[in-house]
Amino acid sequence: MAGRSVAETGEFELIGAITSGLPTSPAVRVGPGDDCAVFAVDGDVAVSTDTMVENVHFRRAWSSPNDVGRKAVAAAVSDLEAMGARPVGLVMALTVPSDLDATWVSEFSFGVREECANAGVLLLGGDTTRGRDITATATVFGDLQGRPPVTRAGARPGDVVAVCGRLGWAAAGLTVLNRGFRSPRAVVVAHRVPEPPYGQGIVAQQAGATAMIDCSDGLLADLAHLARASGVAIDVETSALDVAEPQSVVAAAVGGGDPLTFVLSGGDDHALLATFAEDSVPDGWRVIGRVLPGEPAVTVDGAQWESDAGWRHFQ
Repeated sequence: MAGRSVAETGEFELIGAITSGLPTSPAVRVGPGDDCAVFAVDGDVAVSTDTMVENVHFRRAWSSPNDVGRKAVAAAVSDLEAMGARPVGLVMALTVPSDLDATWVSEFSFGVREECANAGVLLLGGDTTRGRDITATATVFGDLQGRPPVTRAGARPGDVVAVCGRLGWAAAGLTVLNRGFRSPRAVVVAHRVPEPPYGQGIVAQQAGATAMIDCSDGLLADLAHLARASGVAIDVETSALDVAEPQSVVAAAVGGGDPLTFVLSGGDDHALLATFAEDSVPDGWRVIGRVLPGEPAVTVDGAQWESDAGWRHFQ
């Protein structure tokens, strides 16, 4: 496909290249190439859809096609993790301009495959179509294997709030890229490709997590979703938050701001946030706050956070 546009390559050659040699499992009854994929599960099915739009969620000048494919998978599978489901299958809808080099699509599909392998999910099919901008929509399916889902609505006063994964790295990377730089490399890479803590959703569920959410919009914004769903107040303790050296470097470089802002309000890292009884927090999770009685709200060290709390999709 090298040197040819998507239009010159054609839909079916593109699809054939994307789906050729995909891994499968005994749970997959019908794979790519038919009207639907068919797979077997042991319990209830968790389903989520996540869309990434060019120049909203990624820019071609900043992210390689491989990066975009990996990010599309990671963002979607993270929602399954937040329910305590085992990832089973993924279907991907891809919209691209007709004059796009077909190599972009090929490299995107390699990224999708790579992250599917990391996440333990199978690519089962999808759709391709023409559009003005690149848009990737991943729909994922997870097997709860007879376990109840962990929703946002079960947090109780007396629980602790814990996190598994990184916070604020992607936001620091976005800040760097917006200023035309490419370092510190660690945070730039974190913006391009998140690293959800795969497998930890089930760990949290089995440890008795009372509520859980994927941290995509920012720590305070997503804890606010959980607080409203559970009807509780949450207080975050900044002394328990980890501010990494690259985040401090970025904050200093852009005017000496507080790097804690990245941690509290930066989205796109896809860490997991969950509430537990105080004696039930599993290994690999860090306690960062507490669930309190009261009107649904999130405070920081007992006070309202006055700065931006996180990503808002329509602003």
